[in-house]
Amino acid sequence: MKQSKMIKDRTIQFGSNKNFFIGTLKQPFYVPVRSVWPFVTAWSLFFTMFSAVFYMHGNRFGVCIFSTTTYVLFGSILCWVEELFYEMFEGRNTLIVRQNIRIGWSLFILSEAMLFFGFFWAFFHSSLSPAMEIGFVWPPKGIEVFNPWEVPLANTVILLSSGAFATWAHYMIAVSVRQAQLGLWSAICLGAIFTLFQIAEYSSAAFAIVDGIYGSLFYMITGFHGFHVLIGTIFLYVCVRNTYYGLLDSSSVFLDLAIWYWHFVDIIWLFVFAFIYCWGSGF
Repeated sequence: MKQSKMIKDRTIQFGSNKNFFIGTLKQPFYVPVRSVWPFVTAWSLFFTMFSAVFYMHGNRFGVCIFSTTTYVLFGSILCWVEELFYEMFEGRNTLIVRQNIRIGWSLFILSEAMLFFGFFWAFFHSSLSPAMEIGFVWPPKGIEVFNPWEVPLANTVILLSSGAFATWAHYMIAVSVRQAQLGLWSAICLGAIFTLFQIAEYSSAAFAIVDGIYGSLFYMITGFHGFHVLIGTIFLYVCVRNTYYGLLDSSSVFLDLAIWYWHFVDIIWLFVFAFIYCWGSGF
């Protein structure tokens, strides 16, 4: 009887919107509701990578499958994030839950930093000791590199300004939601401009990803960073959109995660600009 009463006291009762409450529960954790989106996200990610391999090997169905699975992947991620916002809105994200989310996100960012660490390791391995096949020089002969003081410098100013606007929105969310929305929209617009400039830079490039080790490393590092900028821009958009529905305020952990991720993108770009564009290009 005593054990059944204890289980009864620990029962979490869920309601809609802010009617959620935890009866006599002192436990700060909760069991997430069942969701199909983690399953859909995992399988769509698998098929996206699978179709990308088909596309790289010249399969004519690869482009169609890749575009479809990519659309499903981004859609499932957005729906999954939306569910997380509603969990926060219903009051399930207690202080300890928010702390654990921040710790998990910090470890995720650390894993992303290790990904770029591997890319930079390959870059320095090839540039500090150029092989005989590329003439013992870096950049290799025949590679017409970008001038870092043109589009790369402009992109640096744009991305750092975007990070400043995002930080301003982070501080203003507790004072004025309207001002926070303005800051987030400014950060999103600057992030989109950065992406457009990078696409234009790729279009005017005098070398391709198949042009030796320099082309492979350049497009791998800058391309992955550009992909992270795209993800961060979408993340910020989801945050600013939810401010209009009252799903995001100063107590929300998701704005913290978005700002951390955006600053991570800023820091990585500073390394890219300093080493890939300036030092690695001979300027």
